[in-house]
This record gives sequence, C-alpha cells and structure tokens, in this order.
Amino acid sequence: MNVRLKGFLQLCRPANLPTSAADIIAGLALAGFFNVFEYSRTIDGLLLVLASVLLYAGGVVLNDVFDAELDKIERPERPIPSGWVKLSEARFFGFTLLFLGVLLAFVVNTTSGLVAVGLSLAILAYDGFSKQFKVLGPLNMGVCRGFNLLLGMSVFGNFDYAVYAIVPIIYIAAITTVSQGEVHGKNKKNIILAAILYAIVVFLVGYLSYWSTSAIGLYLIFLLVFMLAIFLPLLTAYRDNTPMNIKRAVKTGVISIILLDAAIAVPHSSLWVGVLIIALLPLSILLAKIFAVT
Repeated sequence: MNVRLKGFLQLCRPANLPTSAADIIAGLALAGFFNVFEYSRTIDGLLLVLASVLLYAGGVVLNDVFDAELDKIERPERPIPSGWVKLSEARFFGFTLLFLGVLLAFVVNTTSGLVAVGLSLAILAYDGFSKQFKVLGPLNMGVCRGFNLLLGMSVFGNFDYAVYAIVPIIYIAAITTVSQGEVHGKNKKNIILAAILYAIVVFLVGYLSYWSTSAIGLYLIFLLVFMLAIFLPLLTAYRDNTPMNIKRAVKTGVISIILLDAAIAVPHSSLWVGVLIIALLPLSILLAKIFAVT
C-alpha cells in the first residue's frame, strides 16, 4: 500500500469506524426504524450511517492534528510526526470530513443536521481542549458517543428513548479513563474506576431494556457476551499493569462498542438487527490487525 495513502487511512482509525456505524444502527432501532420497512427510510438510515462514519473519521484525524507536537515525542510512528502526511494536509482532511458528515445529516432532515452540528462541536471541544483534563476529557468523549446514538434516533425527529444516550457517555468515559495510562502504564486506580463505570453501564442497559420493553429477552445474551469482552482484558491489565495490556484493554473496549450497541438495539427491534450489528465486529477486528486502534 502507498505510504501516503496508508497514512491518511491510519489517521481515520479504520478499525474504529464500524463502531460508529453500530451506534447509528442502535439509534435507528430505538427510533423504531426497523419496525416498518420503506425505501425512503432505508436511504435515510444509510445516509446517517455514512454521516456518522465521516464525523468520527474527521474527529480522530483532527485529534492527531492537535496532538502533532506531543506525538513527536510520545508516538513518533503516527502519520503526521513520521512525515507520511503533512500537518496542513491532515488539518484540511479532518475539517473536510466533518463538513461532509454534517452536510449528509442535513440531507436526512434538519433535526439530524443539528444533532450532527452538536456532535461536531463536541468533537472539536475534545480534540482541542478537554482531553487535557482527567475528568472533563473522558466525559467529553462520552458525550460525543451519546450524540452519535442520538444521531441515529434523529431519523424521525423523535427522541423518546434519549435516556439511552447516557449509556455510551459512561462507557466511553470508562475507556478513555483506561487509555490515560497506555503510554507509561501504572494506572491501576484508573482501571478500578473504569471497572465501576463498566458495571454501571451493564446495569443501565439491563434496566432500561426491561423498563422500555417489560420483558426479559435475547438481549441478555448480547449483554453477557459484552460483559465478558470488556471485563476480561481489564482484569489482565490490572494484574499486569503494563502499557501493552492497557492498550489491549482499550482496543477491546473500543471494538466492544459493537456488542454494546447490539444489546441496546435488540429489545427495540429484533434478533436480526442484533446480528446485523454483530456482523460489523469481524470487520473491525480485521481492520484492527492492519491499522492501530488508538
């Protein structure tokens, strides 16, 4: 693969992009999108998935733009400090991706466009400011994921289940908390906090699903698989608190967003929607073997 092309792709974190699509599918399920099939609705759903992927890609590209000087020291292998991509090129690329994502959301409807604008502002706030702070940074990153779930729900301009947005906020805050030690290690306190936040997430998904559907269903299987996927690498990172294990826990946590979204979607749609979301997991794992997740 051409070095420059690989550099631009690496900036987008390809392995993470399917998790963004999974958020939208879960949001669509919460909005009742899959309960009635219409061609025009299908197009709107696909546009929101693409908008989300572009917004996510733009956000991570600009994250590297803002971190360019720091990465020269801590992550010299990344595309910008390594010289694969010029800083000015990366800046233009990132803002272009954000603009296109917002534009596609407005094509669906005004509500979706406004949610995309809010998501873009949250992304820029994290990239340029809040990530410097131990509490505000993880919270801001979580808010970005919450907006992404809302973006899926916005397909009909209906936010009856907007309370679910708190779930990705807490979950991503947990992952970001763990990631704060991926360079130097020695972050056991962060891992304990993340474990508590993970437990809250699992409880909330179970409670909200039962509260909104009044039934114990197949989503519990998805929830159990999600629990195993996130807690096992976290336990390993706690026992052997090295940068390698911490990065592995972060990587698994990010990819497991797909499992979380499946657990959220199934109670409000059907088993096949959960399977559709899970189908993104092999793609994410494959891309993670080629491109860095963090």
